[in-house]
Amino acid sequence: MSLSVTTTAHLNFRGDARAALEFYRSVFGGHLAVVTYQDAGDVHEESEADHVMWGQVLGDDGFHVMAYDVPSRTAYERGENSFFVSVRGETAEEVTGCWERLRDGATVVVPLGPAGWAPAYGMLRDRFGVVWVLDVVSGHHA
Repeated sequence: MSLSVTTTAHLNFRGDARAALEFYRSVFGGHLAVVTYQDAGDVHEESEADHVMWGQVLGDDGFHVMAYDVPSRTAYERGENSFFVSVRGETAEEVTGCWERLRDGATVVVPLGPAGWAPAYGMLRDRFGVVWVLDVVSGHHA
């Protein structure tokens, strides 16, 4: 029996999930899907009815990220280095395009450039506090 297992970054926010997903769609393209707490009939706090209970951006090229808004009744603290999202491309041009779009409002942690293990590598913290690591898959050169 063969199973197909995939992993997807699931990002947690408090009120910013829709804006973050819309931003990531503008960077990577793809299809945005959002279900609010109101849509799901699971509103515990009126002010959070339009917050994202489940959302994702799914690209035709395989890019996939999920996100939701942690409700106020649940403990949440924006993590410090609790996770990174890795984006790997086959060429430096591909990765550089994503980098340029993600950089809007971001803080660069490691500037994008050649590294000993990859033709291009960089790390930044975007305007939503998410740390992205971008690089070129080893063995592929632009």
